[in-house]
Amino acid sequence: MKSLKSILILAALFAGAVHAQSTAKPGSDAMPMGDAKKEAAKPSAEMADGEIRKVDKETKKITIKHGEIKNLDMPGMTMVFQVKDPAMLDTVKAGDKIRFKAESAGGAIVVTEIQPAK
Repeated sequence: MKSLKSILILAALFAGAVHAQSTAKPGSDAMPMGDAKKEAAKPSAEMADGEIRKVDKETKKITIKHGEIKNLDMPGMTMVFQVKDPAMLDTVKAGDKIRFKAESAGGAIVVTEIQPAK
């Protein structure tokens, strides 16, 4: 009887461990599947406010003084960005107030969309 009780306890522990692993996000120690779905449902980038400081068509870069970029967890600052599409640089000039999207790609932060501020 004692060995049956031990087997049942071990089986319950094993079942709990299997369940915990099946609900964890890969690379995470404890994120349930529901949380992983919420993460995947977030928009990849939100629009941030900024002002163009410099446009460098030769290097395909743009300098923007910007507010918080929430999707990158970045506070406001002035920095140089790469652009996804160099044609975007033809639509802006220094001093323009803009809204833009930026994403992390290949170790760099890249502006993926620019719109005039309203």
